[in-house]
Amino acid sequence: MPSSQPKLNQDKTGTLEAFADTIVPGAKRNEQDRAVAGVVPWPGAVAAGALELLQTAATGMSDSLEAFADALNAHAERLHAQSWPDPAGEPAERDPGVPPFVALSFAERTRLVVILTAPGHPERHLWVSLALFSNMAFDTGAHLHTADAIAAGHPGLAALGFAPPSDDGQWRFSEFSYGRPLARLHPDTTPSGSLA
Repeated sequence: MPSSQPKLNQDKTGTLEAFADTIVPGAKRNEQDRAVAGVVPWPGAVAAGALELLQTAATGMSDSLEAFADALNAHAERLHAQSWPDPAGEPAERDPGVPPFVALSFAERTRLVVILTAPGHPERHLWVSLALFSNMAFDTGAHLHTADAIAAGHPGLAALGFAPPSDDGQWRFSEFSYGRPLARLHPDTTPSGSLA
């Protein structure tokens, strides 16, 4: 599904990628990658297309992604100022070359996401929604046609062992899951599986 939304700038993209990577971690794309923390050696939500999914209008969130990134960075700034003071009692300096959420370690990102998604947090429903779409990108490749995603080696569908379609693009299973048919086929069933 193509996006009609304006392209996010690098900082906003990195912030949202860092959030998605906190939900379903993945391997760094290269040595300079700061958004993806690289806490696992296999692809995660970012490689599975979390940003592409979030930018589709069907999510209902695409118009708010810049605001999400800004809010996430503001929360990261507050957490940083409160939690990591230097010996003189001043907040420890963070890397100014990346957005505040991206500058956090994976453990710090996780801590913040736990706070934001906790019951009782006033913004919980927003952050839980963002987390669900990050998960959905990995688990289903919802922004892609399933056959195309499998053909392209979608990392989430591959990790789940999702079976590819038959040569004609249809999914058929030669064996019944219970080892036997559950019911006889009605004689008026059409080739598409519908009743005539």
